[in-house]
Amino acid sequence: MRNIKVEQLVQTPVENQEIELVERKGLGHPDSISDGIAEAVSRALCAEYIEKCGAVLHHNTDETQIVAGRSSPSFGGGEVIKPIYTLLVGRATKEFNGVEIPAEAVALSAARDYLRKNIVNLDLDRDIILDCKLGTGSSDLRDVFGREKIPTANDTSFGVGHASFSELERIVYDTEKQLIGDLKGKLPAIGEDIKVMGLRDKDDISLTVCCGMVDKYVDDMDAYVSFKEQMKDYILDIGGKYTDRNVNAYVNAADNTAGGCGCIFLTVTGTSAEMGDDGSVGRGNRCNGLITPNRPMSMEATSGKNPVNHVGKIYNLLSTQMAWDIVEAVPQVDEVYVRLLSQIGKPIDQPMAASIQVIPEEEANFATVQDDAEAVADEWLGNITKITDLVINGAIDTF
Repeated sequence: MRNIKVEQLVQTPVENQEIELVERKGLGHPDSISDGIAEAVSRALCAEYIEKCGAVLHHNTDETQIVAGRSSPSFGGGEVIKPIYTLLVGRATKEFNGVEIPAEAVALSAARDYLRKNIVNLDLDRDIILDCKLGTGSSDLRDVFGREKIPTANDTSFGVGHASFSELERIVYDTEKQLIGDLKGKLPAIGEDIKVMGLRDKDDISLTVCCGMVDKYVDDMDAYVSFKEQMKDYILDIGGKYTDRNVNAYVNAADNTAGGCGCIFLTVTGTSAEMGDDGSVGRGNRCNGLITPNRPMSMEATSGKNPVNHVGKIYNLLSTQMAWDIVEAVPQVDEVYVRLLSQIGKPIDQPMAASIQVIPEEEANFATVQDDAEAVADEWLGNITKITDLVINGAIDTF
């Protein structure tokens, strides 16, 4: 028997609260770059361990740090004056049963591949320095990975998830995704460093979007202003797909277009990491891709932690997946909040507490809701290693 508790939560659903705040940091934000590199390195190490040793070995790469460089952007194309410095740091198993694992080489290759794919205007030969300082995990931690079929928790920690998304959450999430995944193909001046801040004040939604424009695609100030207007129209169209509320959009609100290119958000590479903005793992989006102060959140960094027994990763991902599955499988549910607490040394499929809080629809039969939600939670815990497989295969996002 698992310690699953399903209770009715008596509070105003987020959609009905007067004020709601939601934020998303895009792929090119320095914090997101740190998250992305850390997770890419972890997945690459997992693949190397499986190939050479038949199983994922102990590692954690969730301490990646970015130190901003210095640049001189200019209409038509500027240059990076001082490269961005990136430090890959953490712990990794480098030898197992006589087999040597080139952990640092794997990490550096994975980081370069990630940057090449996601920050397309970054020159890897001159715009960034990649350094790697991976220590070796303790023998006690390494031994955990081979003892039992169900791993034991590495820590006493908790994960938090919720479902479903509010209108504002969906708009903020998809605005960044579609600007990069769609509009950037038509407007290559759009850089990957996009931050979307959403405010809903009753039925008025304001989206403040900061986007680092890539200077070589911007001929002059008129072109820059034109690109901003096209982005604004596109963002308003996205908002209209999800809500009937009034939506306003503001793109690069701090710009002074009368002050020359130094007073606008113009970049060489598409990321503010080139000039003044540092980055760290875990300072940006939670594993659902958003920062949601109206919802319970865990401050635990998810990216880069090993996917086998690090509950700071597994329980945050699991609680989110569990919440969405409850919403989809259980009728008459408005909102679901899941909190999972581990106890160090105990099997991860037996949490110290699994708290499911449900805001049911009016007239819902809560006894039925309770039973169905508990069944979904129990099934996920009984198949908890599925989360590990999803992470290793890159089938689940961590930020």
